Amino acid sequence: MQHQSIYELFQEITSKNSDKVAYRYKSAGAWKGVTWRELAETCKKISKSLMALGVKKGDRVNILSQSRLEWVQCDFAIVNCGAVTVGIYPTNLAPDCAYIINHCDAEVIFVENQDQLNKVQQARKDTPKLRQIIIFEGAGSADGSVLSFADFLRKGEGVADTEYEALAKSIRPDDLASLVYTSGTTGVPKGVMITNENLLFVSDSAAQCLYLDPNFETLLFLPLAHVFARLIIYFCLNKGIAVAFAESIEKVADNLKEIRPQFVCSAPRIFEKIYTKITSSVQDAGGIKEKLFNWALGVGYQVSRLQQSKQAIPAGLKFKHNLANKLVLHKIQEAFGGRLIWAVSGSAPLNKSIAEFFHACGVLILEGIGMTENSSFTNVNRYDHNKFGTVGPVGPGIEMKLAPDGEVLYRGKGNMKGYFKNPDATAETIDKDGWLYTGDIGEIDADGFLKITDRKKELIITSGGKNIAPQRLERILRTSRFISQAMAYGDRKKYVTALVTLNHEHVEPWAKERGIAFNGFDELANHPQVKALIEAEVQTKNAELASFESVKKVAIVPQDFSIAAGELTPTLKLKRKVVTEKYRQLIEQMYDDNE
Repeated sequence: MQHQSIYELFQEITSKNSDKVAYRYKSAGAWKGVTWRELAETCKKISKSLMALGVKKGDRVNILSQSRLEWVQCDFAIVNCGAVTVGIYPTNLAPDCAYIINHCDAEVIFVENQDQLNKVQQARKDTPKLRQIIIFEGAGSADGSVLSFADFLRKGEGVADTEYEALAKSIRPDDLASLVYTSGTTGVPKGVMITNENLLFVSDSAAQCLYLDPNFETLLFLPLAHVFARLIIYFCLNKGIAVAFAESIEKVADNLKEIRPQFVCSAPRIFEKIYTKITSSVQDAGGIKEKLFNWALGVGYQVSRLQQSKQAIPAGLKFKHNLANKLVLHKIQEAFGGRLIWAVSGSAPLNKSIAEFFHACGVLILEGIGMTENSSFTNVNRYDHNKFGTVGPVGPGIEMKLAPDGEVLYRGKGNMKGYFKNPDATAETIDKDGWLYTGDIGEIDADGFLKITDRKKELIITSGGKNIAPQRLERILRTSRFISQAMAYGDRKKYVTALVTLNHEHVEPWAKERGIAFNGFDELANHPQVKALIEAEVQTKNAELASFESVKKVAIVPQDFSIAAGELTPTLKLKRKVVTEKYRQLIEQMYDDNE
């Protein structure tokens, strides 16, 4: 690693690629490009304005915003003047924002718009150290406590370039670049200390694993408060690759067709939703269309299996595959823009059957893994060397081993410096030899591919002593078009049960076709025919499970689990304890008859 700091890498890449587009964003219905030179100029202005506001080396600066160009500009600017970027999820409620602002001792915060400003203002009395707010979209306040972005940029005009450059050049590899707060599935969020070296190392290691070309472009729609999205930004910086910012999650499908990226990185839920939409529309079409799709998919599966085992495709099958592509499969490829070479799935496990389905359709999804504590990267499948159902081998410079109980451990320059203000938790997570304990249970095959079986703390151990991975059960249940979310339960019980929520997009039309009258979600969830439908779906999915892990009983929760209700983290991970307590009575009813 030849760079001492992110600033050094940033300077090199922006100088080498000065006239090339670095980022794209949509404004007034048209995509606009920002060159690397323009990026560097804006970032310097932001750095100098932060310095003018009294931000010093090591100070923490918050960003509370959806993923957008200004988020990245501010991130680079904060880090380039030696300060520390602390993102806050835009879905966080005011008390959660206040906790992070206070815990990291931030005095300056960037907010996206009036909605995000309202949260900060609501929590103002709980954040006494916060002295300056800068808003991307909107006007400043009369008292100057809120600055418009344009007014903020003018603040640095009196700061000399030499002063800025002296500060930037003083940054060392071990200096903090970011605090990333974990999503807190089991308690209050912890601030993970990520250094310049951490981000430089993982961006370089990940870039070596992925098939990347400087002329590639990607579409970013993940939240930048999550370290996975930051990794994408940094390995694209490493290779000088352009990033387009999606307008919103709702517009991702449209933006994919407009940008036509060569690769995308996503959480599994996006792929699950696309899979459900495709398979549901095929089933609804029926007749010739369904038969043609199933034939094309069958041909795709044959080709996929040969490709996976690195065998030649016979001429006859090649002919059929070309025809299947022309008639059917190209439509799925075009949904991703038509130029997609690979996609990465990370942040949660991807169902193996979904990866196999997309590959049969001509879309290669490479599963990988990382966590906040190792700067979001340790393993990924390679474009030309991959196994579905695994997260691939480790990246260059990363060591991996299994503890005696199967827990996956890592050592390398991507491991965090520690938890902010929490040395006890740091000591529990990283041992004296530098091994990071992930909490994941896994298996490593002879080729070095890692397969994650579950989270250590979330394993269900039945009263019969069987170990069951709830996440796997839940992923399988979610492949039903009628099921939106699922939570498996059964620790110290004789059998496994599940809470599920309805996919209203498909259940409501199904109910109306059968003349089922309902007034609201509660009535629909409690209707005998809907209950029978979901029970039948669960029985079908049980065919993919061993008898001891199959779901014996299911209960329907009328509304989806949500962040607002405290049932999901900002990264959409299930807070099992919260959901279990909230629906304790419903769960206990599934065991009353037999225990």
